[in-house]
Amino acid sequence: MTHHLTRDEARQIAVRAQLLDANRPEHLLDVVRGLTLLQLDPTSAVAPSAHLVAWSRLGPGYSPADLEEAVDQRSLVELRGMVRAAEDIPLYRAEMADWPGPPGGWRHHRATWVQANDECRRDILARLDGDGPLLSRDLPDTCTVPWKSSGWTNNRNVTQMLEILVQAGEVAVAGRHGGERLWDLADRVYPGTAVPDAAAAKRQRDERRLASLGIARGRAAECPVEPQDVGEAGEPAVIEGVKGVWRVDPAQLGRPFEGRVALLSPFDRLVFDRKRMAELFGFDYQLEMYKPVAKRRWGYYALPILAGDRLVGKVDAVADRASGVLRVHALHEDAEHDHEAVLRELVSLATWLRLEPPEEILSVK
Repeated sequence: MTHHLTRDEARQIAVRAQLLDANRPEHLLDVVRGLTLLQLDPTSAVAPSAHLVAWSRLGPGYSPADLEEAVDQRSLVELRGMVRAAEDIPLYRAEMADWPGPPGGWRHHRATWVQANDECRRDILARLDGDGPLLSRDLPDTCTVPWKSSGWTNNRNVTQMLEILVQAGEVAVAGRHGGERLWDLADRVYPGTAVPDAAAAKRQRDERRLASLGIARGRAAECPVEPQDVGEAGEPAVIEGVKGVWRVDPAQLGRPFEGRVALLSPFDRLVFDRKRMAELFGFDYQLEMYKPVAKRRWGYYALPILAGDRLVGKVDAVADRASGVLRVHALHEDAEHDHEAVLRELVSLATWLRLEPPEEILSVK
């Protein structure tokens, strides 16, 4: 059957699936299992995105050290810029086993380059086998064919070799040292559990993704590393006032909803798919850190504000660590909401960051 949802119901499903309702999870592992990932991004205008996402779910009891410890203990594993629960890794190893996949495309271009530098590949694997985990700068560059690129990766042979060997399932990130990745053989990092066949793994990944999103398109624009669509997972649904057919997680249907106020990372999965965000929430937002200052509407790293099942504004904030203050340059209001509740959340954010809270909101728009 096709489920018929109001837009309010669809938003509540999305918020609850993303663990942003009043029923907070208790542990970091619960968060990562529920979201399927924490995206790593080094920008720390307020705090690195992975930590902001965890804080917005767990509250002030979350410590960034919890994430580092979980990765060190291998209950969480870093894979291609995402932190995932260790038990989910076999679902991605299935794709690694099929590397580089059908002929043609960028995967085969990379595989051809690795083949041309197979001696370097074997040198890196041997060094990791004997001495790993190691930083990339400690690994030999014996490539005879340099990596060519018009961007920053040009001639960064070891880095590119490691990235490709991750996709091929031969090496993995074993942890971090001073923010830099430590590399080791994949078999020493990933859990030694059975790997499903590629088709079954894809179905399970789609199902896990839908459970984390609550409601999503069966097909969406291609997105690197983590898709935004869910294939045939879940059940079909239509949303009042929104075109097309969606897929909904049936476990989310008919459940009560109690919301709360949350400040979100610009990379939060609730807002990461900007098209879905606009369709469900009617929210206008872009990350403006790459725009010239004069062209920014909301700020360098504005945090979307969630109030219940609505996105109601953005906070232009920055962690001024030199002065020990969380500075709030502007609070942009898109819709009516509990202003005091937002201010309390800003105070909570400052306290968690071990900064002084803002004394006042400098401008309200």
